[in-house]
Amino acid sequence: MFEKLAGLKDRLKELESLLSDPDVLSSYGKYKEFAREHAGVKRICNLYVEYEKVMRELEQGKSILEQDEEEEDFLELARHEVEDLSKKKAKLELDLISALLPDSGADKKNIIVEIRAGAGGDEAALFAADLFRMYTRYCEMNSWKVEPMASRPTELGGFKEVIFSVEGEGVYGKLKYESGVHRIQRVPATESSGRIHTSAVSVVVLPEPEEIDIKIDPKDLRIDTFRSSGPGGQSVNTMDSAVRITHIATGTVVQCQDEKSQHKNKVKAMRVLKARLLKQLKDERDEKISEERRSQISSGDRSAKIRTYNFPQSRVTDHRIGLTVHSLEKVMDGELDRITSGLMRADYESVLGGRGDG
Repeated sequence: MFEKLAGLKDRLKELESLLSDPDVLSSYGKYKEFAREHAGVKRICNLYVEYEKVMRELEQGKSILEQDEEEEDFLELARHEVEDLSKKKAKLELDLISALLPDSGADKKNIIVEIRAGAGGDEAALFAADLFRMYTRYCEMNSWKVEPMASRPTELGGFKEVIFSVEGEGVYGKLKYESGVHRIQRVPATESSGRIHTSAVSVVVLPEPEEIDIKIDPKDLRIDTFRSSGPGGQSVNTMDSAVRITHIATGTVVQCQDEKSQHKNKVKAMRVLKARLLKQLKDERDEKISEERRSQISSGDRSAKIRTYNFPQSRVTDHRIGLTVHSLEKVMDGELDRITSGLMRADYESVLGGRGDG
């Protein structure tokens, strides 16, 4: 799918020549324009060169595995090498597609992720905790910073709701596809008859606004404080450190009680509030964007599923692109690149189709 990138090497040479041209050097506007394009093209070319190298090594590794005369120890080594190269290939595809997709303006932003248990009771809450761990592991693999914002834990170790922020390079561009209802099929630990239960959890991924993105008049806010509580409603703090912020104009309510400091809870609650209000503004302003891209599922209705995690069969299926991965344990441990690259590839191909580029 990256065949056309071979021609970018010629453009890179052309840009390098232009950046040393006296006419360009004498014009700050021209130089800045060509320098910006040069940086983007060079990044894509470097990624493509690395991608070609990995593809060659992957083909060599696969050809070794097809040879029966090789010793088992050598074949085992080749299998590990092919597995590692396959992971590199998936990540490079992800990076290439990310670099080629038109920047929506928000793709480079940090994000706030909201995970809520839906249909399924305690099992849905436990799955919400599983998803939180999955995303945390994925962020660790990408060297992204995760900061818990707010949560409502259950007595069994799950979450009715958990909200966290993620900071890093191109975070929203890669994780925006996670918004929607995630369905789980498994036998709960409390199920004595071995019956498979189906539960649902909703995920919302919001680009975190900068100060210039959105301004909130303090007069439009109602701020309440109360004592934080743990699972079952028991008080876990003797001080009124928990904070609830209501945006009066829209009725949007955010509360945070994870920190012992009222000030820290207020700061986190304001970050979540701004992200939600920015999303509302973007949805209102940008009616031309397709429903798939701009809608954020807030309910836990099983019928609105985007992905199913089937534990008995150890498979994960993303229903939007018809992709099934038969390595559920690895996915739950944060290995999301194959799914993410598939979603980004579908997005990339739809953009090309819309342009008539084929």
